[in-house]
Amino acid sequence: MTQENVTVWGIGTTRTWRAHWALAETGMAYETKPIQSRTGETQTAEYTALNPKQKIPFLVHGDVKVSESFAIVDYVFDVFGGDRVYRPPTPAARAASNEWCSGILMELDAHTLYIMRRHGDLKELYGEAPAALEAAKEYFYKLAEAMVPKLPTTTTCLLSNKISVADILLMTCLDWATLYRVPVPDAYADYRARVAERPAFKQAFDYNFEVLGVTHKDLQR
Repeated sequence: MTQENVTVWGIGTTRTWRAHWALAETGMAYETKPIQSRTGETQTAEYTALNPKQKIPFLVHGDVKVSESFAIVDYVFDVFGGDRVYRPPTPAARAASNEWCSGILMELDAHTLYIMRRHGDLKELYGEAPAALEAAKEYFYKLAEAMVPKLPTTTTCLLSNKISVADILLMTCLDWATLYRVPVPDAYADYRARVAERPAFKQAFDYNFEVLGVTHKDLQR
């Protein structure tokens, strides 16, 4: 498929970062529509016609339209990844990848980090909930620690020496936690350091978060 007519809507969040990082890993040229959440830009008639959910990120590739960061990363790797990225070659390998992805998306993202976002960054909308915030921090650590036995010991990334969908999901959650000053088990340090050296990681992080005045170097402080 030719590398043309690809547009990513959205910038400035951890989830939009996933889309930009996936494309950076493939070397794919694309256009960005730098709309942000909570600005009214996702509620315009133009954007709502594309994505009635009024959420970002959103990817358009010709006639293909994809919402949800996980689905976007998976699609990008399928269509543009080639031999640069890891794609599960067997049902067992697919199950291992899905286990990582499901755990990250549900337990680390939706059930912990997004709770912190709702009742921290967005407390004016969703209300203050100090107990929920503290419980979410503790739960993040507990679930991240439970995943430690599956961390790689012989490969650079989670499932091979090539970057995978699971790596992008996990790294974005680990660094989301870091930005929120949420403790992360020490066992992740070597893994995170290896992946954070990838040029695509740095490029996509800085591009996505430039609007907030944050760079990948801020994660090292």
